[in-house]
Amino acid sequence: MRTLAVKAVGWARSFPIAEGVRAARQWTAGHLATLPWSRSVPDTVYSVLLCVSELVTNAHRHALGTAHLVLTWDGRCLHVSVADANPYLPGAREPDADENATSGRGLGIVDTLADSLDVHASHGGKAITACFRPSGGPDPHAEKPRDANA
Repeated sequence: MRTLAVKAVGWARSFPIAEGVRAARQWTAGHLATLPWSRSVPDTVYSVLLCVSELVTNAHRHALGTAHLVLTWDGRCLHVSVADANPYLPGAREPDADENATSGRGLGIVDTLADSLDVHASHGGKAITACFRPSGGPDPHAEKPRDANA
Protein backbone atom coordinates (compact mmCIF):
# COMPACT_ATOMS: atom_id res chain seq x y z
CA MET A 1 0.00 0.00 0.00
CA ARG A 2 1.34 3.40 -0.97
CA THR A 3 0.89 6.33 1.42
CA LEU A 4 0.61 9.81 0.02
CA ALA A 5 1.80 12.75 2.06
CA VAL A 6 -0.40 15.80 1.84
CA LYS A 7 1.02 19.20 2.52
CA ALA A 8 -1.71 21.74 3.08
CA VAL A 9 -1.77 25.40 3.98
CA GLY A 10 -4.71 27.19 5.47
CA TRP A 11 -6.00 30.34 7.05
CA ALA A 12 -8.99 31.08 9.26
CA ARG A 13 -10.66 34.26 10.44
CA SER A 14 -14.02 35.33 11.81
CA PHE A 15 -15.90 38.23 10.25
CA PRO A 16 -18.56 39.86 12.41
CA ILE A 17 -21.33 41.75 10.66
CA ALA A 18 -19.71 45.06 11.68
CA GLU A 19 -16.64 44.29 9.55
CA GLY A 20 -18.71 43.57 6.48
CA VAL A 21 -18.24 41.39 3.44
CA ARG A 22 -15.60 43.66 1.90
CA ALA A 23 -13.17 42.80 4.70
CA ALA A 24 -13.64 39.08 3.98
CA ARG A 25 -12.95 39.61 0.26
CA GLN A 26 -9.83 41.67 0.94
CA TRP A 27 -8.52 39.12 3.46
CA THR A 28 -9.16 36.30 1.00
CA ALA A 29 -7.51 38.17 -1.89
CA GLY A 30 -4.39 38.69 0.20
CA HIS A 31 -4.08 34.98 0.92
CA LEU A 32 -4.88 33.94 -2.65
CA ALA A 33 -2.02 36.14 -3.85
CA THR A 34 0.41 33.91 -1.89
CA LEU A 35 -0.60 30.77 -3.80
CA PRO A 36 1.59 29.87 -6.78
CA TRP A 37 -1.28 29.50 -9.25
CA SER A 38 -3.17 32.72 -8.48
CA ARG A 39 -1.63 34.81 -11.29
CA SER A 40 -2.11 32.16 -13.96
CA VAL A 41 -5.84 31.57 -13.37
CA PRO A 42 -7.49 34.94 -12.69
CA ASP A 43 -10.96 33.51 -13.45
CA THR A 44 -10.60 31.05 -10.56
CA VAL A 45 -9.43 33.83 -8.25
CA TYR A 46 -12.42 35.96 -9.25
CA SER A 47 -14.79 33.01 -8.72
CA VAL A 48 -13.36 32.39 -5.24
CA LEU A 49 -13.76 36.05 -4.29
CA LEU A 50 -17.33 36.19 -5.59
CA CYS A 51 -18.20 33.01 -3.66
CA VAL A 52 -16.64 34.37 -0.45
CA SER A 53 -18.84 37.45 -0.86
CA GLU A 54 -21.96 35.33 -1.35
CA LEU A 55 -21.25 32.93 1.53
CA VAL A 56 -20.28 35.61 4.04
CA THR A 57 -23.31 37.71 3.02
CA ASN A 58 -25.57 34.70 3.56
CA ALA A 59 -24.04 34.03 6.99
CA HIS A 60 -24.53 37.65 8.04
CA ARG A 61 -28.06 37.85 6.63
CA HIS A 62 -29.47 34.50 7.73
CA ALA A 63 -27.52 33.75 10.93
CA LEU A 64 -27.49 37.41 11.99
CA GLY A 65 -24.00 36.95 13.33
CA THR A 66 -20.37 36.22 12.70
CA ALA A 67 -19.20 34.35 9.60
CA HIS A 68 -16.24 32.02 10.21
CA LEU A 69 -14.17 31.76 7.03
CA VAL A 70 -11.55 29.06 6.46
CA LEU A 71 -9.38 28.75 3.34
CA THR A 72 -7.41 25.54 2.82
CA TRP A 73 -5.15 24.75 -0.14
CA ASP A 74 -4.24 21.06 -0.28
CA GLY A 75 -2.24 21.15 -3.50
CA ARG A 76 -5.19 20.21 -5.70
CA CYS A 77 -8.17 22.11 -4.39
CA LEU A 78 -8.80 25.38 -2.60
CA HIS A 79 -11.48 24.70 -0.01
CA VAL A 80 -13.49 27.77 0.97
CA SER A 81 -15.62 27.12 4.03
CA VAL A 82 -17.97 29.53 5.78
CA ALA A 83 -19.62 28.49 9.03
CA ASP A 84 -22.27 30.29 11.05
CA ALA A 85 -24.52 29.64 14.06
CA ASN A 86 -27.77 29.09 12.14
CA PRO A 87 -28.59 25.35 12.13
CA TYR A 88 -30.93 25.66 9.11
CA LEU A 89 -29.33 23.96 6.10
CA PRO A 90 -30.06 25.98 2.97
CA GLY A 91 -31.15 24.42 -0.26
CA ALA A 92 -31.53 25.64 -3.78
CA ARG A 93 -34.54 27.89 -4.21
CA GLU A 94 -36.07 30.04 -6.87
CA PRO A 95 -34.92 33.67 -6.78
CA ASP A 96 -37.50 36.17 -5.62
CA ALA A 97 -39.52 37.43 -8.55
CA ASP A 98 -40.75 40.62 -6.91
CA GLU A 99 -38.99 43.93 -6.33
CA ASN A 100 -36.21 42.24 -4.35
CA ALA A 101 -34.89 40.39 -7.41
CA THR A 102 -31.35 40.25 -6.01
CA SER A 103 -32.29 37.78 -3.29
CA GLY A 104 -32.18 34.00 -3.53
CA ARG A 105 -29.31 33.57 -5.96
CA GLY A 106 -26.26 33.24 -3.68
CA LEU A 107 -26.03 29.49 -3.20
CA GLY A 108 -26.83 28.92 -6.88
CA ILE A 109 -23.97 31.22 -7.87
CA VAL A 110 -21.58 29.35 -5.58
CA ASP A 111 -22.77 25.98 -6.88
CA THR A 112 -22.22 27.13 -10.47
CA LEU A 113 -18.73 28.58 -9.94
CA ALA A 114 -17.27 25.97 -7.60
CA ASP A 115 -16.07 22.55 -8.71
CA SER A 116 -17.92 20.99 -5.78
CA LEU A 117 -20.14 22.19 -2.96
CA ASP A 118 -21.01 20.69 0.42
CA VAL A 119 -23.53 21.91 2.99
CA HIS A 120 -23.48 20.24 6.40
CA ALA A 121 -24.34 20.70 10.06
CA SER A 122 -21.41 21.86 12.16
CA HIS A 123 -21.21 22.53 15.92
CA GLY A 124 -24.85 23.58 16.33
CA GLY A 125 -24.80 25.63 13.14
CA LYS A 126 -23.81 24.88 9.59
CA ALA A 127 -20.83 25.08 7.26
CA ILE A 128 -20.84 25.50 3.51
CA THR A 129 -17.68 24.41 1.74
CA ALA A 130 -16.86 25.03 -1.91
CA CYS A 131 -13.88 23.48 -3.68
CA PHE A 132 -12.03 25.26 -6.49
CA ARG A 133 -9.50 23.39 -8.63
CA PRO A 134 -7.37 25.96 -10.46
CA SER A 135 -6.41 23.54 -13.21
CA GLY A 136 -9.94 22.22 -13.72
CA GLY A 137 -10.48 18.56 -14.41
CA PRO A 138 -12.21 15.91 -12.35
CA ASP A 139 -12.63 16.20 -8.60
CA PRO A 140 -9.42 14.76 -7.08
CA HIS A 141 -11.27 13.94 -3.85
CA ALA A 142 -14.01 11.88 -5.47
CA GLU A 143 -13.84 8.12 -5.13
CA LYS A 144 -12.19 6.54 -8.12
CA PRO A 145 -13.85 3.51 -9.68
CA ARG A 146 -12.08 0.31 -8.77
CA ASP A 147 -10.46 -1.67 -11.54
CA ALA A 148 -12.06 -5.12 -11.65
CA ASN A 149 -8.70 -6.64 -12.64
CA ALA A 150 -6.76 -5.12 -9.73
